Amino acid sequence: MKYLLLLCISYYYLSANAHVFVYHRFGDDRHQSTNTTLKELEKEFKYFKDHGYKVVPMIEIVNKLKNNKEVPDNWVAFNIDDSYKSFYNNGLPLFKKYNYPFTLFVYVEATEKNYGDFMSWEQIKEASKYGEIALHSYSHKHLTKLSTEEIYEDTKLSYKIFKEKMGFKPKGYVYPYGEYDQRVKDVIKQFDFEYIANQSSGSVNKKSDRYDINRVALVGKVNLKEKLKYKTLEASWIEPKTTPKDGVLRQIKVKVNPNIKNMKLYVSGYGWQDIKVKDGIIDLILNKKLKFSRNRVAISPDYYTISSKLLIK
Repeated sequence: MKYLLLLCISYYYLSANAHVFVYHRFGDDRHQSTNTTLKELEKEFKYFKDHGYKVVPMIEIVNKLKNNKEVPDNWVAFNIDDSYKSFYNNGLPLFKKYNYPFTLFVYVEATEKNYGDFMSWEQIKEASKYGEIALHSYSHKHLTKLSTEEIYEDTKLSYKIFKEKMGFKPKGYVYPYGEYDQRVKDVIKQFDFEYIANQSSGSVNKKSDRYDINRVALVGKVNLKEKLKYKTLEASWIEPKTTPKDGVLRQIKVKVNPNIKNMKLYVSGYGWQDIKVKDGIIDLILNKKLKFSRNRVAISPDYYTISSKLLIK
């Protein structure tokens, strides 16, 4: 029994897990749902510095994945989505103060058409002296609602303009709103990206898919100790493969480590429930009506070691 317990513990925790955190706006009180105050940002930066974390460029984590190497537990990478001006005006000085690298994902149409709240190409080029610049689509639309051709053309256009303006190819891509499915992923992978990132709670370890990197959002006041507890549960989702057309989630079927006997299931709007695992298979008939346009379905043995799917109605 003691030996089996040790096996379970090693399964959950001995694989090293780095964390990728994503920000949006900085010191911009107009948009509380996506804003991080400068006081909070500096508190977070100081926490990482004082607790032995190493802030690394995103591509260093990706290179570990490409070479099937362990990603150190104390590695952290920072992403900034959308290229808002508040990053350039407010956030960038703090990144420079702490000498922390970052990856800025550009919403190309907003910059190309000079939307007032977004960075110019000149500002993006200046920011590139301190971090990586990558791609966040052209039109920032909900990709799961577009046709395959529309997704391809949006990505092609953004890639072309980015290369012309920046003088190099983008290495990374982030889905607008963190929304994607297998069809969207397959289209984006046709381009010459070294990685694609989502916005699902979890971590990054040597088994992570570099075309599906988990990122944890840091917005408002954050308990970093809690965020750093997130780990990625190794799991193979059999059902659901796609969002049910009638909006009813009928079945959950997932393959996990056979040593796991008990699990927790989360469905947006329904909360957590305890479930059983038999011979490494979760197989439940649910028949739950999805309540929102964005629905998260997740499994976890402990609320923190997570595998999840995003279902977009």
